[in-house]
Amino acid sequence: MSGQIRTQLDQGVLRVVISHPPRFNAMDRAMWRSLRDTFVAVQARSDLLAVVVQGEGPHFCAGGDISEYPAFRFDEDALRSFHEEDVWLALQAMLDCDLPVVATIMGNCMGAGVEIASCCDIRIASEGARFGAPIARLGFPMAPREAQLVAAAMGELTAREMLLSAAVLGAVEMKSRGFLNRVVSEQDLMPALEGLLQGMRSLSPMAARLNKRTLRSLAAGRSPASLAATAYGYAGEREHREGVTAFLDKRPPVFN
Repeated sequence: MSGQIRTQLDQGVLRVVISHPPRFNAMDRAMWRSLRDTFVAVQARSDLLAVVVQGEGPHFCAGGDISEYPAFRFDEDALRSFHEEDVWLALQAMLDCDLPVVATIMGNCMGAGVEIASCCDIRIASEGARFGAPIARLGFPMAPREAQLVAAAMGELTAREMLLSAAVLGAVEMKSRGFLNRVVSEQDLMPALEGLLQGMRSLSPMAARLNKRTLRSLAAGRSPASLAATAYGYAGEREHREGVTAFLDKRPPVFN
C-alpha cells in the first residue's frame, strides 16, 4: 500500500502530513512527487502564514520505502533519476518556500526524514525522537545534494558520524548539536507547536517572506552588498507602515 502527503488548513497554517503508517511513514516515489507538488503550490499562495510538516501517528519519517528499491536502484540511470528528480526536486521545493516551515518530530526521523527536517526553518521534537541515516547498512551512500543539505543543517561532524558509523542519536543530543530548536515531552509537543504558531500569527507575513529570501540568498553565497539594491523595496508597504505605527500608538499591529 502506497503512502500519501496529506494537507490540512488551520487558521492560515498548512499542515503537511507524511502519511504511510504501515512503514513508519517511509517515503515512496509517489510521495516525493506529491511533496514537491505540495510545496510548489504553497509558494504560489498568498493566504498562508506558515507550514507545519509532521508525520502520521507516532513517527515522523523512517526513511525511504525500501520495498520499492529493487525496481530502480540497480540501474545507474534510474537511480540518478530517483535522487536528482523525485527526491531532490521535492527537497528543493521545500527550500524555495518563502513561508516559515516548522517540523514537529516524533519517533523515527531517519534518512529521508532527516533530509525533510533539514529543509525546515524551525524543528521541535519530542524527547523520544531518534535521528539517523544508517543507509550504509543497505550498501549505498547519501546522494551528493542530499548530503550537502544534511551536513549544512546538522553540522559536518554529525553528518559524518551518521553516515560513516550508522549512528542513531536522540533528540536531546541533536539539540545539543544545534539541529533542534526545542525538545519537549511527547504530551507537550503539540502545545509547544501551537504556542509557536500563535506567536507567528501576530507577526508580519511580509517580513517572514523577506527574511526567508534574504537568508536563502546569503546561504547561496550572495554578499549582503549585492542584495542592497533591492533589499529596501518594502519601505512603502502597508505592513511596514502598520507595524511602526502600531508600536508608536501602543497597540497590537493588524497585519492580516
